[in-house]
Amino acid sequence: MAEPDDETVVRTAAEAAEGVVFAHYRQSDVRDLDVTVTFEEGVLDVDVYLNAPDDEADPESVADEAARAARDAVDELFEDA
Repeated sequence: MAEPDDETVVRTAAEAAEGVVFAHYRQSDVRDLDVTVTFEEGVLDVDVYLNAPDDEADPESVADEAARAARDAVDELFEDA
């Protein structure tokens, strides 16, 4: 099986990050979410900015968890290729 293309890698990472955020917060509670994913020359860069209420979960911790989940999802994508 061929390795995934760059677009698939970026989409997989972004979907994983968003999934983590919305597992912690209702979509209507999220004031701003910016998931930036780049994959160039085999290097994955994930940046998650989250502006959400901190009464249920710490937004910074959730953003960090989302970035880790994005990297893990891409690792799995390549393992399955």
